[in-house]
This record gives sequence, C-alpha cells and structure tokens, in this order.
Amino acid sequence: MAEGNTGGENLLFLTDEQLRKGIEAMFFAYRGFTADPDRILEGMDYGRAHHRAIHFIHRSPATTVSNLLTILGVTKQSLNRVLRTLIDDGLVEARVGREDKRERNLYLTAKGQELERQLSDAQRARMRAAYRAAGPVAVQGFRTVLEAMMDPEMRRQYQSLREGER
Repeated sequence: MAEGNTGGENLLFLTDEQLRKGIEAMFFAYRGFTADPDRILEGMDYGRAHHRAIHFIHRSPATTVSNLLTILGVTKQSLNRVLRTLIDDGLVEARVGREDKRERNLYLTAKGQELERQLSDAQRARMRAAYRAAGPVAVQGFRTVLEAMMDPEMRRQYQSLREGER
C-alpha cells in the first residue's frame, strides 16, 4: 500500500480528536465554499436559500415546487417566500404545468441564468483548485465520504440527480 494511502479498515479506528478535526475542517470548508456566493448575493438582499433554489431550478428546469420542497428540505412557507422574491425580481418564472394544471413548473429567466452562472462559476473555481491540489484519489475519497454522510433518502435524491446527467 502506498504511503499516505490508508485502507478503509484503518479508518475505523479514528480517535475522537481526529473526528473533531474533520468536523471542524467541514465547518471551515463550508464557510469558504459559501463565501464567494454570499458576497455576490449580499448586495441583492438574497441569502443561501435563494442560492439553493436558483441552483436546483437551473439543474432541473421545469421542476415543480413540490419537487423543490423535497430536494431542499424546507417548509412550504419558507420556499414560497424565497420563490416569491425570485419571481418578483424577474429571476424565476413559474409556468402552469402541461399535464397537471395545478402544478407550477419553475424556470430561470435570462437574468436568473446570469446570476446562477456567477454563483456557480465562483464555486466551481474554488472546487477546481481544491480538487487539483488534492488529486484524483482524494477527490474520489471525498465524494465517497460525502455520500456516506448523507441520509439514505438524501443519497437517493443526489444519485437521481447524477443519473439525470447521463
């Protein structure tokens, strides 16, 4: 086994201190990961909930409010507040469903697509730099750890999004 490459069996014996360091690294990494989009959104009076809604509407054009509720795991009232702002500001458009007229399908407008591009460009640049620094083995290991931390239902949603890319 190459130096620095510990097998999964050795990871079963992590100390509480090693786990604490990992937890703290996740907190600080999340701060870094969200810092760039937070700066972009700051002057617009938008927050991370707006960012997440924009991200997932972009990922799945025509997604329904119901589907977005499931993905984001927020209350209907909270999502409605976010969507109302995004729609009023011309970033998101809600169209009546073709098959079910009670459904509202969500789309980013050109203005919404531009904001999504700015937000995702900033995060992609940070991820790209981190992935390059870590290398391919670490990147795969990182994905494995993240997926293992997800609740089963969340993992299914994540995997279905990834399968939609193929």
